Amino acid sequence: MTSMTRTFRNTSYMQSSLTLLLFFGSWGIWWSFFQIWLSNELQFDGTEIGTIYSVNSLATLAVMFVYGTLQDRLGTKRTLAIIASIGMAATAPFFIFVYQPLLENAFMIGVVVGAVVLSAGFMAAVGLFEALAERFSRTYGFEYGQARMWGSFGYAIVALLAGILFNIDPNLNFVLSSVLGVACLLIQLFWKLPPELSATTERPVAGTTQATGTEPGPSDATAGAVAAELAEERAQPATPGFREMVGLLKLPALWAVIGVVLFTWTFYTVYDQQMFPGFYTGLFATQELGNQVYGVLNSAQVFLEAIMMGVIPILMRKIGVRNTLMLGILVMSLRIFGSAVFTDPTVVSVIKMFHAIEVPLFILAIFRYFTLHFNSALSATLYMVGFQIASQVGNVVLSTPLGALRDQLGFQPVFFLISGIVLVAGVIAFFILKRDDEDVFGDPLTEAVEVIKIKPAREEQTDA
Repeated sequence: MTSMTRTFRNTSYMQSSLTLLLFFGSWGIWWSFFQIWLSNELQFDGTEIGTIYSVNSLATLAVMFVYGTLQDRLGTKRTLAIIASIGMAATAPFFIFVYQPLLENAFMIGVVVGAVVLSAGFMAAVGLFEALAERFSRTYGFEYGQARMWGSFGYAIVALLAGILFNIDPNLNFVLSSVLGVACLLIQLFWKLPPELSATTERPVAGTTQATGTEPGPSDATAGAVAAELAEERAQPATPGFREMVGLLKLPALWAVIGVVLFTWTFYTVYDQQMFPGFYTGLFATQELGNQVYGVLNSAQVFLEAIMMGVIPILMRKIGVRNTLMLGILVMSLRIFGSAVFTDPTVVSVIKMFHAIEVPLFILAIFRYFTLHFNSALSATLYMVGFQIASQVGNVVLSTPLGALRDQLGFQPVFFLISGIVLVAGVIAFFILKRDDEDVFGDPLTEAVEVIKIKPAREEQTDA
């Protein structure tokens, strides 16, 4: 109870949590029905929808690299978050007066313009807001997963309303998105954070007194040496240069992660965003009933996801980062396979709930994998380039052909194919991803690690 009270008194935790809640609310109110809006309201087929998703991903790829590079140099400054919030606030006028008319009358121009605007405000901004919150968690001393779960709650709350509003008028979804975007913008502009904590309190080390006032436990010379060494390293400027960022692309270990993300998360994303909504709502007697049930199911799923966001960090400390990631890939494959086998709405609804387990398992584990095996000062770039860029490249390449394949074969045969690819990729990932105690170049899982093992590893990566 004391720990919870202390967490809620942390100004940075509250600001990060509310920002994520509003961002995911502003995004989820329209994004959860985006594929349905394109197919039912605008009457686009699978190939056209695939083209929109593909170009969206291409734009997101470019914008997220800019966001990631600049945010690593900005540190904890919220300049880019303000820019993204302005895009969120403009959702309704953009969709109603610009995007839809362009898509209907000048398709490719609308696709390109929409891709740039939506990427800056949402699809690339998600990595920006998550990476910024993770950086705040290390700077101000709170658990990132506990802040991120508020984003899931925000998505869940609006998902409950999304189907009802969509059946009345899809424009209502866009208007509510703008309202939440304005609220997020006001927070970025006027909610000031306290001065940064000292380097020694950023991530408490075993055997040291934490900023919260907890007394240290029994310590030995090794733990004391580790504390002194980490304090010295963290007291030095950590803002990386562009050369160091580009140097990351020379690391084979990073490309291994990119490959895993490309053949697991990317295929899963195409299935979940581009295909599943239309498949699921088509299982019901009427489209309106399907939309309403889908909204309620989305809400329940995301509420569970929010709970799991708080639970998975505990599980990850028990079973390790790599094992958590492998479990996420397994759940991913099982959900796609279940959609390929069953057509009963009740069974498919249960299968969709797997998403609530898979997302925290994969997202939290992949972020911790980066901060474990790579320089943690580059966390924003690693997450945005190593994870987000890989998935977006896959979306650029896969969205249109998989959409065309769905037009020809139908949903379920394509689901069988995607499930098999994800499963095979998961088996390969088990052999190519590093163990938790192997090549620890970032923040180790066990704090009391010999200093001689930490410093040379970091120097080696910097030289790379």
